[in-house]
Amino acid sequence: MKTAGDTTESTRREFMQKGGMAAVGAAVFPDFARSVHPGEDNTIRLALIGCGGRGTGAIRDAFSVPNGGPIKLYAMADLVEDRVETSLKTLNRQYSDKIDVSDDRKFLGFDAYRKAIDSLRTGDVALCTTRAYIRPTHVEYAVRKGINVFMEKPFASDPVGLKRILRAGELAEENHVKIAAGLQCRHSPARKALIEQIHDGKLGDIHLIRANRLGEGKWLGDKAAAANNLLDQLQFGRIHLLWVGAGHMVDYLIHQIDECCWIKGEWPVSVRGLGGRVPNSTDRGQNIDVYSMEYTFADGTKAFCGFRRIEDAERDFTTFIHGTKCAAQFSGNVHAATVHRFNDQRIGADHIAWTPTADAHSPWQYEWNDLIDSIRRDRSHNEAKRAAYSDMATQMGRAACHSGQTITWDEMMKSKFQFCDYLDKLDYDSPVPITPDANGQFLVPIPGQWTEV
Repeated sequence: MKTAGDTTESTRREFMQKGGMAAVGAAVFPDFARSVHPGEDNTIRLALIGCGGRGTGAIRDAFSVPNGGPIKLYAMADLVEDRVETSLKTLNRQYSDKIDVSDDRKFLGFDAYRKAIDSLRTGDVALCTTRAYIRPTHVEYAVRKGINVFMEKPFASDPVGLKRILRAGELAEENHVKIAAGLQCRHSPARKALIEQIHDGKLGDIHLIRANRLGEGKWLGDKAAAANNLLDQLQFGRIHLLWVGAGHMVDYLIHQIDECCWIKGEWPVSVRGLGGRVPNSTDRGQNIDVYSMEYTFADGTKAFCGFRRIEDAERDFTTFIHGTKCAAQFSGNVHAATVHRFNDQRIGADHIAWTPTADAHSPWQYEWNDLIDSIRRDRSHNEAKRAAYSDMATQMGRAACHSGQTITWDEMMKSKFQFCDYLDKLDYDSPVPITPDANGQFLVPIPGQWTEV
């Protein structure tokens, strides 16, 4: 379960403005080891599959790679035409010279991803940024076509989907395809510097990691007739329906659970969890409001991971490490590279012993700098296995909280559980995988009764 074999290392801020981040510092590619395409055209073409905020933000990061060579948005695909047009209009305001999307390369429908990917050439990139439910289908198709992939998190909604990602990653090795995954914090130099200090023994033995993402969130209201319509479920269900997007805990906390596994350099062997809804909840969705998970690694190390979305409660968005010599902070608010080693177990500005050089870029920019560099220089770059395992660990915690049972890594890897078994056949007229009751309430996990492994 070690991650040493991986060669490279939100929501994605909902298309947030990063204020000139590309101009601060630079990952410079002074010359290209080879042209990406035959002849003189070394333009990397992008196909955006899923044109919401995360996908649009990822395109901006691709366009902002310092000295990354010519990169153009060439095709777009979505289920909804308005989303394509809104994304295109937004990008054109700042990057019109990098947009080459003709009307015949704007694809709509459940098969639009195929058409967008088919329009690309070897060396190009398909951005798989839809809801998690269909990510494995899109990634598989791109890899089979020999097209490089950037895939957003979560990477699937259930264990069966994650195993498809793992198989796609194996095929990518055979096809010499590069896969980047949207767990951007792995690309932060400041975090890597602390990982080196851990390996050098500066913190001593690590026995405890604490990671919390405690914030506010809105409940799902009564969707009336829309609750039974497939396309509507795909729009409102991103964080509210488990089959669509894996639920809000997986969607958001996957980053910090990934950090815990990175710090340990391995995957947890088991997890137990608890949680629930606030009293008098009117949430029609499937989420519980609080998730509290105790992960155990092979040597007995514990990682305590908490997630909460409740209005007017204390917020926290940090990861801390406790070693036998001292403690450290690994990350901060909105994935900021807030990295310190402390003198002892006391955490605070008065107890800082070491702080690395500040990151010059956002972690989202670093992940794209690394991917484009790997394409330009034809370097190995396959994050599929590590990404799928991080998602598996996160879904493992979800299953523990929902079921009220201890869940093991081996159980997850053997699991045949999936929320929907006809994903590859979906169309606008397909039946919905889940329906609400007469009050518009979707099924909520009840510990002792619920199963998702």
